[in-house]
Amino acid sequence: MRALRSGNAWQPIVGALVGVAWLTLAIWVQSPYGRYLDHGGWTELGLAGSLCRALPGGPLMLSALLYVTGWLLMTIAMMVPTVTPLIAIFAHITQGRADRGILITLLILGYLSVWLAFGLVAHLTDMTLHSIVDRDAFLSANGWIVGATVLGVAGAFQFSKLKYRCLDKCRTPFSFINEYWRGTAVRRQSYVLGVHHGLFCVGCCWAIMLLMFLVGMGNVGWMLVIGSVMAIEKNATLGRWLSVPLGIGLLLTSIAVLALNFRV
Repeated sequence: MRALRSGNAWQPIVGALVGVAWLTLAIWVQSPYGRYLDHGGWTELGLAGSLCRALPGGPLMLSALLYVTGWLLMTIAMMVPTVTPLIAIFAHITQGRADRGILITLLILGYLSVWLAFGLVAHLTDMTLHSIVDRDAFLSANGWIVGATVLGVAGAFQFSKLKYRCLDKCRTPFSFINEYWRGTAVRRQSYVLGVHHGLFCVGCCWAIMLLMFLVGMGNVGWMLVIGSVMAIEKNATLGRWLSVPLGIGLLLTSIAVLALNFRV
């Protein structure tokens, strides 16, 4: 009751949402179905394989469903904590409204919808890339090229103007709300506000998030590391000093992969 009176009821609710996402992913990874979190031929195996054979268009439908579920859980676990400053300010602005909980929910849904759209595009790109690699003997034998490329792109993006423009928006949630919140048609605007913030968040974090395709979407340890890096970069004072060293580290790792695998 004290949380409700103080207007901070959203904190335990959001915390519980993030905690359930982490717990679900941890249980999923340790279960016999943990392989379903990663891309590959898992829809040909076990329970998923049986469902694929039973359903019309099963391989496409089931893989999409499993991927969307896993990606959504991963986004909630990794990205919702990075947006809590925005939620806190929005909760304060809407304090006293009877529909405050609905507005905060719509804000979070708008934010997650952008990451979900990005995840679908990334998944389709990943499937296309796997299809190309599977048909090319050279790429099949030298999969490290893809890894080095993703690391290089992620490192180079750390120095781009787009990265810092989007980071500036994410780091000033009050200015962001002041720019996009008008207080009219509040439910639609709450969702749109979440979408706008999600777009800037994807704009500054998409390259780092692609690293999950290298380490495996089912790798909870790397999820925690990458999620922490993005949260620090967006919200902590230290984050302003992290972007350049992180970019240099990713580029050096890409070069190291090339050096270790390149053969004249």
